[in-house]
Amino acid sequence: MTRRVAVIGAGAIGASWAAIFLARGFEVAATDPAAGAEDFAGHFINNAWPTLQKLGLVAPDASAQRMSFHRGVAAAVKGAEFVQENGPEREDLKIELFAEIDAALPDDTVIASSSSSLLISRVSAKCKHPQRCVIGHPFNPPHLIPLVEVVGGAKTSAQALAAAMDFYRELGKRPIHIRKEVRGHVANRLQAALWREAIHLVAEGVVSVADADAAIAFGPGLRWAIMGPHLTFHLGGGEGGMTHFMAHLGDQFQSQMDDLGATRLTEPVRKLIIDGVAAEADSRSIGDLQRWRDRKLIEILKASGTP
Repeated sequence: MTRRVAVIGAGAIGASWAAIFLARGFEVAATDPAAGAEDFAGHFINNAWPTLQKLGLVAPDASAQRMSFHRGVAAAVKGAEFVQENGPEREDLKIELFAEIDAALPDDTVIASSSSSLLISRVSAKCKHPQRCVIGHPFNPPHLIPLVEVVGGAKTSAQALAAAMDFYRELGKRPIHIRKEVRGHVANRLQAALWREAIHLVAEGVVSVADADAAIAFGPGLRWAIMGPHLTFHLGGGEGGMTHFMAHLGDQFQSQMDDLGATRLTEPVRKLIIDGVAAEADSRSIGDLQRWRDRKLIEILKASGTP
């Protein structure tokens, strides 16, 4: 069982990862060059701890005080059995950061990047041991959302992929193995496809921003909290399942797919969406919305038995 994890980059994603690592009983060694990063991470973890306790995710031997903060990468990764990198989403920066992490570790320690869109084959380009490098992309906030996308690169070993999948399962996460590198991985691409059509419908005057959001939140989004689109439509086919669904509704869905928009985020379209979101938020601050979101996430996770 992995007992010491290094967190490289302790902003919102890194601090959230640190919270769940600590809650599951691990020691965490963190580093981040940003001013005030240690205070931010400590404050984040203290705020997240009661929520993790409510969800039953805090192990009996866990402690929020088992995090140490270090001035540099080499000190943070010393003795680590797993590394979770959370630096800025810049390929050039991550290439150098991965090379530095790689040089400071034994060659069998897995290094995972939280990158939401970059390819690990490129991120690990300067590593002497690229076979141990993977994408371990969480969804925000990682201490609550179970999904982790695990992606290997051209030189990633099967052993590293298996170790990463096992580690995330050990945390109580729901890792999925993405078998081919694509920019944005899978879940973000699915989100992008849906958002593109939502923007198209708003831009074409079909619906307001708020009503486009409501169409998901109070419709298919409720089903998507427990099952994905394929299983949803399998049930939609009745006793005949997906076979019946394809036979009777496949052509209808194909016609809708053919009619989907190809919106460009021009300045007028961006302003339309920004203004629409401001109206929908209705003076609620980002903090207000985050707290509301997390309360609802906790209710959903408890109701669904996840994790």
